[in-house]
Amino acid sequence: MNQIDQLLQLKKERNAIILAHYYQDPAIQDVADFIGDSLALAQHAQRTTADVILFCGVHFMGETAKILNPKKTVIIPDLDAGCSLADSASSNEFKTWVHRHPNHTLVSYINCSADVKAMSDVICTSSNAETIINSVPSNKPILFAPDQFLGKYLIKKTKRDLILWKGFCQVHIMFSLKELTKLQIRYPNAKVIAHPECEEKILDYADFIGSTTALIKYTQSIKFNTFIVVTEPGVIHQMQKLNPNKTYIPLPNNEGCACNECPYMRLNTIDKMINALDTLEPEIILSKQLINQAKKPLIRMLELS
Repeated sequence: MNQIDQLLQLKKERNAIILAHYYQDPAIQDVADFIGDSLALAQHAQRTTADVILFCGVHFMGETAKILNPKKTVIIPDLDAGCSLADSASSNEFKTWVHRHPNHTLVSYINCSADVKAMSDVICTSSNAETIINSVPSNKPILFAPDQFLGKYLIKKTKRDLILWKGFCQVHIMFSLKELTKLQIRYPNAKVIAHPECEEKILDYADFIGSTTALIKYTQSIKFNTFIVVTEPGVIHQMQKLNPNKTYIPLPNNEGCACNECPYMRLNTIDKMINALDTLEPEIILSKQLINQAKKPLIRMLELS
């Protein structure tokens, strides 16, 4: 029995579902039951009837699935698959920051820990962040965390004053404006598509800015055939599957290397998925109190989406 057959057999025996983010390795995307961005994955996790959720992404995504499904077993392939953005907001420092700004509405990007979610009023993703910000009454001041660059983008889009936590994604700050200029000269008809976690100096040159799902839909919807892709390159796999005759060029980083893969996302492998389904470990374990506190802002987000 090959690895894929072994994985699928274990999935059947466990009555499990495999959820995978677009930034996962193509081999993992191809065996997943559902692939999506953070919003779509949260929505799908909330609806599943499976007994076991094998979440192929990073740790905070597994936590989100557990918060929305406290009675289900949620496992991830590698417990070390963290997130630089989530790690930038430790719970103690974050609590101090929040307490310094009383009477503010705290909007937290989903790329954060369960502890940070529990302190939040509402969660957002890059797909619905603008909608979430606009849902806050205009007379209510807003804290936004943890991604400062998404926050700066939202200030421009919504015209709201946001107090920003100074976190960032280590993948999206590595893209090179110099390399982008080179590619635009080489491919003058290419459309530049970028994720809003990128720095403003990159976003200023983008023809389209959006979540991973929005980027994929954009490449499908327009007649242009060449795209410079400014996000984690795992998303290109789905673009190629949907439109194999188009050209997708990953933007190099500051060192000139087109190797901006998320090191945490890429810790997950087929071998580790098999082991997780076989042993039901590593399992996401959260206290009932934390789940109850963190679930409220997540449900609020889903209601607004």
